[in-house]
Amino acid sequence: MHSLGILLKSYAKDFNYAERMVESFHRFNKDDLPLFIVVPDEDRDLFSPLVQRNTEILLESAFAGHLVHEPMWDLRPGYINQEIIKLAFWEQGLTENYFCADSELVFIRDFGFDDFMFDATTPYTVLVEDNDLKVEPRYYRDHWQGREQHLRNIQELVGLHDRRLLTCHGHPVMSATVLNALKQDFMSPRGWDYRDLLAKAPYEFSWYNFWLQKSRAIAIEQHEPLVKTIHHEGQLLELGLQGIELEDLARGYVGLVINSNFQMHRSQGTFATDPADALARHVHWRTLTAALLRKIRLNRS
Repeated sequence: MHSLGILLKSYAKDFNYAERMVESFHRFNKDDLPLFIVVPDEDRDLFSPLVQRNTEILLESAFAGHLVHEPMWDLRPGYINQEIIKLAFWEQGLTENYFCADSELVFIRDFGFDDFMFDATTPYTVLVEDNDLKVEPRYYRDHWQGREQHLRNIQELVGLHDRRLLTCHGHPVMSATVLNALKQDFMSPRGWDYRDLLAKAPYEFSWYNFWLQKSRAIAIEQHEPLVKTIHHEGQLLELGLQGIELEDLARGYVGLVINSNFQMHRSQGTFATDPADALARHVHWRTLTAALLRKIRLNRS
């Protein structure tokens, strides 16, 4: 069993993203960490060219006993199943700890064991309150309020009493020790499987994080997010206006994720770093025109 590995759950529709992610993995993987790619059985041939050194493909059928076939929380079965696989992956006995990577992730600098692990056996735990997202009116309206209700529900179910919501949106390092405790001490007494957890609240990483905070199954060595995630175009615009480039982000993060709903090109994980380019890409022309007219009036006054 490996001490640390990287888990990528993907499927045919995201192959271009996965291919890009794997390329960046091999480019920057300085400690030869293993990568496990889990795909639907019918997608094995499509993904097989990605197998190189330290890369292994596993099939969804290995998790068949846990998977769902009907939508849940208006989320398609495939979405729920990728959450289940991230929670159940430890049962394959391949690695004691694993960093969960999205297909959209691009590694942007050299990374290794010490980026994910506090010591030889203890992973970092990514825990944040995300107050920077809470204060954004659009994000608060569209995502935060519903998410907060679900997270409070998970806290109550596991018996965690904390006014804070310390968890993460994605890209945690998950411990088999913690997940085994979740299964044996919380799920099994209730006769629950992973699908039952997600039927209560569809946030797999918060089930992990809140159970860890409740159980203290391992020492909590808190870490800020390892990956810079761009949730919406406003954040892309902010980066562009500041002139932040990939090498700047690499000082604080091992990787970058840009929401696929507004990536300019499926084959690229890039963003505008010139203020004018950022404005052109992410601000509607009517807003730009209005701003220009106001600028002219201000200059004349």
